[in-house]
Amino acid sequence: MVAGALGVALAGRRGQFAAAMDAAPIWIPSVVVLLQLVALIARTEAWYVCVRATGATVGRRRLFRAAGFGSLASVINGSLGVATRIAALRRTAPHDTPHAPALLTAEVPIITVEIALTAVFSFTLIGPLGVPWWTPVIAVGVTGAAVLGLGRLSHRRRRGLWSGLAVMRSHDQGRMIAFALLAICAQIARNWLVLRGIGIHVSPLDAIALLIAMFTLGQLPIGPTLGPAAAMLILGSHGVAVVAAAGVLLTITAIIGSLCFAAWALADHFGAHRSALGLERGEGAVVPVTPAPA
Repeated sequence: MVAGALGVALAGRRGQFAAAMDAAPIWIPSVVVLLQLVALIARTEAWYVCVRATGATVGRRRLFRAAGFGSLASVINGSLGVATRIAALRRTAPHDTPHAPALLTAEVPIITVEIALTAVFSFTLIGPLGVPWWTPVIAVGVTGAAVLGLGRLSHRRRRGLWSGLAVMRSHDQGRMIAFALLAICAQIARNWLVLRGIGIHVSPLDAIALLIAMFTLGQLPIGPTLGPAAAMLILGSHGVAVVAAAGVLLTITAIIGSLCFAAWALADHFGAHRSALGLERGEGAVVPVTPAPA
């Protein structure tokens, strides 16, 4: 449905769309892919901090491999990416990680940081979407209350499902927040760089508004049309064809970055599997013993 609506909007504007896609210098997609990888790695490190805070002993490398598989599924839907990541981690490290409910709860602190930043900068939506001025104030208040509530809950409930909130009472909480913010800043930089490179002169606040729209729409199963849909929603006044081209470029570079991360995870998984097989064969081999001379 979303793809059909975009096709209708771009009808008769193919020339403008193609010209906008060609306008970006060749180095911009490369840098944007690199920023996507930075965002994926930073958010995975934040997840690693949250999982380790539960008492898990899983290594960073194994957790990053699971995150690489999840990043590919997240291209379709963010929730599917989380489910794939948790399933992959539980399958490869069942004895070194908590159960799936606790791993799912370990996502909550990171999502809380993302929602808090969204609430703080929700005033950027006042212009593009006509949001009432008091909506950001309410959003900040509700988010602040939720953060305080989760902090208290993490101190009262420490077992089972709630063990995923352990990082909120841990001294590593600041580290988790820092990596989550780094991931968000890399995404903002991606948006701003693509928009400016294609010829849309926007401010960093516009790039933040676009990220908020992408974060919100990313919860819906709209797949690869997320970038163009969010760009048209926030920046449609700058020109339908140009804005759609920016959204497509953001989507393509995000998919390439996720493919790179997933390719590394797959290669590392098979490399570790071969090493394990080699060790097993070495341990099972019979080593001939030469008798000592009389």
